[in-house]
Amino acid sequence: MFTERQQEILEHAIDLIAEKGIQGLTMKNLSKRLGISEPAIYRHYENKIDILISLLEYFTTTTSDIFQQQINSELSAIDRIKMIFQRHFEAFENSPALVAVIFSEEIFRNELVLSDKVKQIMERNAASITAIIEAGKQRGEISENLSTQQLTTIFMGSLRLLVKRWQMSNFMFNLRDEGEKLFVTLNQLINLKK
Repeated sequence: MFTERQQEILEHAIDLIAEKGIQGLTMKNLSKRLGISEPAIYRHYENKIDILISLLEYFTTTTSDIFQQQINSELSAIDRIKMIFQRHFEAFENSPALVAVIFSEEIFRNELVLSDKVKQIMERNAASITAIIEAGKQRGEISENLSTQQLTTIFMGSLRLLVKRWQMSNFMFNLRDEGEKLFVTLNQLINLKK
């Protein structure tokens, strides 16, 4: 999907975001980091927005397999969702700067193409979680009395809040360990008999 040079530019863009935040990603900073001229970057990407779109697409490509594997899995619904979250936590731990890009809707608000891309990612992820919850209901793993839409919001909101806390703490706690604790609680809530 990406050329070798485009991939290199994206990797350095992620490093820049990790060090200086998303505002630190400029063509000037990127060209210095790469040791090439700004026009050389423009041969591969039109502008900063194009780079950010590519970063979002990169993330989407790397995580779409995670969702697909779990939709087709024979595990329980809660275990499938847990696996999705664990794999995301691993991706974020391997590249923490992705958090700044993926969860930057407020920064993207004025850039329609970026906000649309983030919205597409969120809708795709929500649809996958919804499908898993519905399958769990059909298999008797999740109570029919629980709203699928609300459960999807609870799962996705929990992931977002945990990852944002991790980011705001400057990545000072183990995301996977905290994710495991979160899933113990979510599992207990879903399995309450009413």
